[in-house]
Order: sequence, then structure tokens, then C-alpha cells
Amino acid sequence: MRLRTGYHVPQNPFPFTEGGSLRGSPPMELGKLTTAGLCIVLTIVMIVVMCASVFIGAVDIPFETVIRIMVYKIFGIGDVSDIPTYMISIVWRLYAPRAVLGLIVGVGLALAGVVMQAMVQNPLADPYILGISSGASLGATFAILMGATVLGGTMFASFGVEACAFIGAIGTSTLVFILSSIGGKMTTTKLILSGVIISSLCGAFSNLIVYLEPDAEGMRSLSFWLMGSLSTIDYNSVTQCGIAVLIGVVFFATQMRNLNAMMLGDSTATTLGVDLSKLRKVYIIITSLIIAIIVCKCGIIGFVGLIIPHLTRGLVGTNHWKLLPVAILIGAIFMLSADIVARTLAASEIPIGIITSLCGAPVFAYIMLKRSYGFGGASE
Repeated sequence: MRLRTGYHVPQNPFPFTEGGSLRGSPPMELGKLTTAGLCIVLTIVMIVVMCASVFIGAVDIPFETVIRIMVYKIFGIGDVSDIPTYMISIVWRLYAPRAVLGLIVGVGLALAGVVMQAMVQNPLADPYILGISSGASLGATFAILMGATVLGGTMFASFGVEACAFIGAIGTSTLVFILSSIGGKMTTTKLILSGVIISSLCGAFSNLIVYLEPDAEGMRSLSFWLMGSLSTIDYNSVTQCGIAVLIGVVFFATQMRNLNAMMLGDSTATTLGVDLSKLRKVYIIITSLIIAIIVCKCGIIGFVGLIIPHLTRGLVGTNHWKLLPVAILIGAIFMLSADIVARTLAASEIPIGIITSLCGAPVFAYIMLKRSYGFGGASE
């Protein structure tokens, strides 16, 4: 198979074992459905699930009423004078932005997972496991405790929480890579263990900050936020997350060749003229920005960046020209579905981070135990 990038790779380009020998199973057969066709099907499914997310909630609002409100608000068509004001507010100010935010967060987390797994050539990598989410959370909770005045007096004062979250995400990712490189070459085991160590430390400090919160209600809100939730949102949150994720999608859409080269291993990538050291730094900064904004608005939502790339590789293989667009669509569908479950599974809303962790932990164990999993050329 010849990629658009100009160099040849095998049909399943990255089916390496830990020692570097070729092994692995081909992607699932999709019949005559092409990647473009799969993307169209997934887009339709995503729209359907997004609509369901707007309709489903604690308040029972008729389907027809929801449609009328959305059409009136978006297109200015129709008359909603006979609809109670509270229904309009719930649909337009709560359900609609929440559905859009769920879509954006799913895209962002799936994108970050795909990129991070390519960077470290490891299917176990994701922002949650490697501690980036925990670092962003620590920075955000610190800023909240301090009243977000860390940047007070500057033009960025209004973005104090986001700035601290970004610094925390960058700091933890740097520490993980440094710690995993001590004593020789970075390996899968050292990388995962380093991520667990840093994540545990950040989690402990975040819990300490929550414990030190003097207001009981504030402590409860922080605890709920740390478990991940799409509940406390508005269109400002949607806009900020949307801009960050859009920047990431547009940038990484231009990096398919480099992402494929990374998966071939450092030596091969260097031979192809790819500066992996520089690219990894740029990729870490951009993914950390995405994760920082998401954590600020939604808290820690774990394992999405692990589950979605793994599932997508089983469908379309490991070529990023196919992997990336399919992964972000599946990520959006998964996040919207998880949010629906979080709102309907119990009488009171369950933090969405619990739902994603319940789904992700078994997948994490499965990937670790399945020794025949085909991936990049990193050694244990």
C-alpha cells in the first residue's frame, strides 16, 4: 500500500511486537464500506445521538416542543409564545449546550489519545493514564482555591484557571517523560509506571486542596467536578472548548505523515526525515492545551483516549489517514452516549467520569493482557 505521504509501508503498517518483529491481526472486515462511507454512517449516528441527548433529561419535555424550540432558536422560524419559559430555558441553556459540549469533549479526548499513542508507540497511553489530566486538574483546583488570581493584574487574569491547568498539564507530561527516561531508554513499563506515579501525586494534592476548601458546598462541587461532569456548562464553556479542539483537529489533520512515521519507530522516522524530538514537544503542547481546557470545564474524564483509538484500530487499522477521522467521530458518539447514561441511570446524575472509567478499566486490562496486540515498535 502506498500512502499519500510518498513512502511505502506494509498493508498493516505498524503490527510490531515488543521486540520489533512483525505480528498482529488485520483490521475488522467492513465489507464494501469504505472509510469515507464509514465516516458518513458515523456522522449520521452522531447526529442522532446528539439529538437524543437534547431530548433526554431530568425534566420531561415533549419531543415536538424540543424541536420547535431548537428550530426557533437556531433559524428564527416558528412561534414559541405558547411554550412555558422554563422549558425554553432548559432546552436552550442546559440541554443544547451540554450536547454540543459532549460532542466537542469526545472529539478532543479521542484526538489526544490517538496522538499520544503515536508519540510513545504504545496502545496504553492516554492523557488520563499518563497523568496529564491529573496535572491539569491540580493546576485548576489550585487556581480555584486561590480565587484564580494567579494571573491577577494581567490581560490574562480572566483565564487564570485555564492557564494554571495548562501549566499543570505541561508540567506533568514533562515529568512523566523525564522519569520514564531515567536509567536508559524509555520503555512501555517505565512510561506507564511513571504516569501512575505522577497521576497519584497530582490526585493526592488535588484531594488535599478539596479537603482544605472551607465551604462544604464548595468542597462537594469540587469533588463532583474532579469526577467529571458536563452539567455545569454554558455557551462560553462550549466556545472555549470548541476553539481548543478545533485548533487541535486542524493541526493534526496536517500531521498524518508524521504520525504514521512515528509509529514506525525512531530510527525509521529519522531516516524518513522526521524530527521526532521537535514534533513530540509540539504535540505535547497542543494536546496539553486541549486537555487543560477540557479539564477546566468538565473535570477529569478518564479512559476515553484509551478506549476510542483501540476500538478504531480494530475497524480501520493503524494508518492515521483513516484512524484519526474515524476515531474523533466514535469519540463524540461515545461521550454523548456516556452522558445520556450518566443522566438516566440513577435518580440523581452520576459523574460522567465514573461511566467512562467503568468502560475503560476493562479495556485497559484487556490491552495489557493481550500480548498479541499489534502496535508500534517500542520495546518493553
